[in-house]
Amino acid sequence: MEQSRVLKSLSAMAHDTRLEIVRLLVARGDEGMAAGAISDALGVSASGLSFHLSQLETAGLLTSRKASRHVIYAANRAALGGVIAYLLNDCCARDPDICACASENAQALG
Repeated sequence: MEQSRVLKSLSAMAHDTRLEIVRLLVARGDEGMAAGAISDALGVSASGLSFHLSQLETAGLLTSRKASRHVIYAANRAALGGVIAYLLNDCCARDPDICACASENAQALG
Protein backbone atom coordinates (compact mmCIF):
# COMPACT_ATOMS: atom_id res chain seq x y z
CA MET A 1 0.00 0.00 0.00
CA GLU A 2 1.38 3.42 -0.88
CA GLN A 3 1.91 6.15 1.67
CA SER A 4 -0.60 8.59 0.18
CA ARG A 5 -3.37 5.99 0.39
CA VAL A 6 -2.49 5.18 4.00
CA LEU A 7 -2.52 8.87 4.91
CA LYS A 8 -5.93 9.29 3.29
CA SER A 9 -7.24 6.30 5.25
CA LEU A 10 -5.82 7.48 8.56
CA SER A 11 -7.17 10.96 7.97
CA ALA A 12 -10.63 9.53 7.25
CA MET A 13 -10.59 7.56 10.49
CA ALA A 14 -9.32 10.50 12.55
CA HIS A 15 -12.82 11.46 13.66
CA ASP A 16 -14.80 9.87 16.47
CA THR A 17 -17.95 9.24 14.41
CA ARG A 18 -16.04 7.75 11.49
CA LEU A 19 -14.03 5.50 13.79
CA GLU A 20 -17.30 4.32 15.38
CA ILE A 21 -18.69 3.59 11.90
CA VAL A 22 -15.64 1.48 11.09
CA ARG A 23 -15.92 -0.40 14.40
CA LEU A 24 -19.61 -1.06 13.84
CA LEU A 25 -19.18 -2.26 10.27
CA VAL A 26 -16.15 -4.46 10.97
CA ALA A 27 -18.27 -6.31 13.52
CA ARG A 28 -21.03 -6.79 10.90
CA GLY A 29 -18.69 -8.52 8.45
CA ASP A 30 -19.62 -8.87 4.79
CA GLU A 31 -23.31 -8.48 5.60
CA GLY A 32 -22.79 -4.80 6.37
CA MET A 33 -25.58 -2.46 7.40
CA ALA A 34 -28.04 -0.13 5.78
CA ALA A 35 -27.31 3.56 6.19
CA GLY A 36 -30.49 4.06 8.22
CA ALA A 37 -29.52 1.31 10.65
CA ILE A 38 -26.05 2.84 11.06
CA SER A 39 -27.67 6.20 11.74
CA ASP A 40 -29.95 4.67 14.38
CA ALA A 41 -27.16 2.65 16.01
CA LEU A 42 -24.86 5.64 16.36
CA GLY A 43 -27.44 8.37 16.90
CA VAL A 44 -26.15 10.39 13.95
CA SER A 45 -28.41 12.44 11.68
CA ALA A 46 -28.88 11.16 8.13
CA SER A 47 -27.10 14.17 6.63
CA GLY A 48 -24.18 13.89 9.06
CA LEU A 49 -23.91 10.18 8.45
CA SER A 50 -23.92 10.68 4.70
CA PHE A 51 -20.91 12.99 4.99
CA HIS A 52 -18.98 10.53 7.18
CA LEU A 53 -19.80 7.52 5.00
CA SER A 54 -18.65 9.44 1.94
CA GLN A 55 -15.32 10.27 3.58
CA LEU A 56 -14.72 6.63 4.52
CA GLU A 57 -15.80 5.31 1.13
CA THR A 58 -13.60 7.81 -0.72
CA ALA A 59 -10.66 6.65 1.40
CA GLY A 60 -11.41 3.06 0.35
CA LEU A 61 -12.31 1.89 3.84
CA LEU A 62 -15.96 1.10 3.05
CA THR A 63 -17.81 -0.57 0.23
CA SER A 64 -21.42 0.05 -0.65
CA ARG A 65 -24.07 -1.82 -2.58
CA LYS A 66 -27.71 -1.27 -3.40
CA ALA A 67 -30.26 -3.62 -1.93
CA SER A 68 -33.76 -2.64 -2.92
CA ARG A 69 -34.20 0.95 -1.75
CA HIS A 70 -31.32 0.77 0.72
CA VAL A 71 -27.61 1.33 0.44
CA ILE A 72 -25.69 -1.26 2.43
CA TYR A 73 -22.25 -0.33 3.71
CA ALA A 74 -19.55 -2.77 4.76
CA ALA A 75 -16.00 -2.35 6.02
CA ASN A 76 -13.31 -3.02 3.45
CA ARG A 77 -11.32 -5.31 5.70
CA ALA A 78 -8.56 -5.78 3.12
CA ALA A 79 -7.98 -2.01 3.03
CA LEU A 80 -8.00 -1.78 6.83
CA GLY A 81 -5.53 -4.65 7.00
CA GLY A 82 -3.36 -2.87 4.44
CA VAL A 83 -3.23 0.25 6.59
CA ILE A 84 -2.28 -1.78 9.67
CA ALA A 85 0.33 -3.75 7.73
CA TYR A 86 1.81 -0.53 6.36
CA LEU A 87 2.12 0.92 9.85
CA LEU A 88 3.76 -2.21 11.24
CA ASN A 89 5.95 -3.10 8.27
CA ASP A 90 6.90 0.17 6.62
CA CYS A 91 6.65 2.77 9.35
CA CYS A 92 7.79 0.63 12.25
CA ALA A 93 10.13 -1.69 10.30
CA ARG A 94 8.53 -4.64 12.11
CA ASP A 95 10.17 -3.52 15.33
CA PRO A 96 9.82 -6.53 17.66
CA ASP A 97 8.73 -4.45 20.65
CA ILE A 98 6.03 -2.66 18.67
CA CYS A 99 4.81 -5.91 17.11
CA ALA A 100 4.73 -7.56 20.54
CA CYS A 101 2.68 -4.66 21.94
CA ALA A 102 0.28 -4.84 18.99
CA SER A 103 -0.11 -8.58 19.48
CA GLU A 104 -0.65 -8.26 23.23
CA ASN A 105 -3.24 -5.51 22.75
CA ALA A 106 -5.05 -7.55 20.10
CA GLN A 107 -5.18 -10.58 22.41
CA ALA A 108 -6.42 -8.44 25.31
CA LEU A 109 -9.21 -7.03 23.16
CA GLY A 110 -10.16 -10.32 21.52
